[in-house]
Amino acid sequence: MIVVVLICAVLLASAATLAVVRAEKGPSMLDRTIALDVFTTTLVGTIALEAAWSRRTETIPILVVLSLVGFVGSVTIARFASVEPEGERRIKTREEIAAEEAERLAAEDDERDMAADPEHGAEHEPDDPAEAEPAAAPEVDGTTGPEEARS
Repeated sequence: MIVVVLICAVLLASAATLAVVRAEKGPSMLDRTIALDVFTTTLVGTIALEAAWSRRTETIPILVVLSLVGFVGSVTIARFASVEPEGERRIKTREEIAAEEAERLAAEDDERDMAADPEHGAEHEPDDPAEAEPAAAPEVDGTTGPEEARS
């Protein structure tokens, strides 16, 4: 058992050392946050290893509190580090969502109309070869349909 404890202690010590080095070097605040979170985790592992070695259960509340402190600290820093767009700070109503969708669809239709309308100076090159040919006018053979004859 002593071999297992020594191996675990060496691994935990190297992880803690590397985490401290990363916290010192880290170019950003989030790198430092993750390094300190790893350090907290290795500290929890070290305390758990000591509790297992000495067969004491009194350290379990310390493990729980330290884990919660590490978690809450990481979540808090992540929350303050994240950047939300200005309009995303509240929940929108169904009517607001429908109005935004209608505006988006209207803008898409306007863009499509501008691209298809040569009077506005925009040249439209069709993607479909069938679209490139102008639509043929219906041929008039002199016969009229029943509705046209009445008028």
